[in-house]
Amino acid sequence: MNAARLKPLAEGFAVPLAVLVIWQLACTAGLVNPMVLPSPAAVAARWWAYLAPLEAYDPAQGSWILWLFSGEMLHDALASLYRVVVGFLVGAGLALPLGLFMGTSDVIYRHINPLMQVLRPIPPIAYIPLSILWFGLGNAPAVFLIAIGAFFPVLMNTIAGVRHVDGIYIRAARSLGASRMTIFRRVILPAATPYILSGARIGIGTAFIVVIVAEMIAVNNGLGFRILEAREYFWSDKIIAGMLTIGALGLIIDMAVSRLNNHLLRWHRGLES
Repeated sequence: MNAARLKPLAEGFAVPLAVLVIWQLACTAGLVNPMVLPSPAAVAARWWAYLAPLEAYDPAQGSWILWLFSGEMLHDALASLYRVVVGFLVGAGLALPLGLFMGTSDVIYRHINPLMQVLRPIPPIAYIPLSILWFGLGNAPAVFLIAIGAFFPVLMNTIAGVRHVDGIYIRAARSLGASRMTIFRRVILPAATPYILSGARIGIGTAFIVVIVAEMIAVNNGLGFRILEAREYFWSDKIIAGMLTIGALGLIIDMAVSRLNNHLLRWHRGLES
């Protein structure tokens, strides 16, 4: 890796490292109560215990690989990721076609937009009682809440992307004899793609916020559930370890989505070879 790539990486880690050093020094000097704010070393120790297998390896119980990935944190992280992915796919899968229809048709927009503007300010957390009443406990209410959280960012960005297509492109396509479907497929959809992908990125971030709240209410596993459990026992180090795990997962997924956006939008940024 050359110096040009190392420099932004070093700059990105400079502030977090400084915060960790100050945090550790404050805890070591006794400036904060370790029960309220444990030191980074204590959090790291708890995070490792959270990650490590709960029992010693026994060849009779299965393979070494399965034992290695039998830690509590991995199961919780996978459960949370499953809910995020399913909820996001449901929400985005409903929002994308609706947004395209509302963006391209003034009639549909005038009929549906008032309802969307009434529902959009309602936070997904407000649906928790209804979600439990409708779906009971388990994954279903969590997925429902996540889908609501992901729905509106994708919907509004899709509508904005379609309605902000420069009219000169549409008129040029019409003058060349393009049909409505061709205009939609070759002009409107590509021009709206940057907005749609931005909405998807925001929707994934919202899904991570909602999944933690949903797991504190409706399920018995996942990172949100484990944070709530740690609160009951006043395990501050495990609470912070769970929070950092959520942040790391969110960062990894956001970086992956950002790279996907950059790849899909090379034409939009003039990077095509």
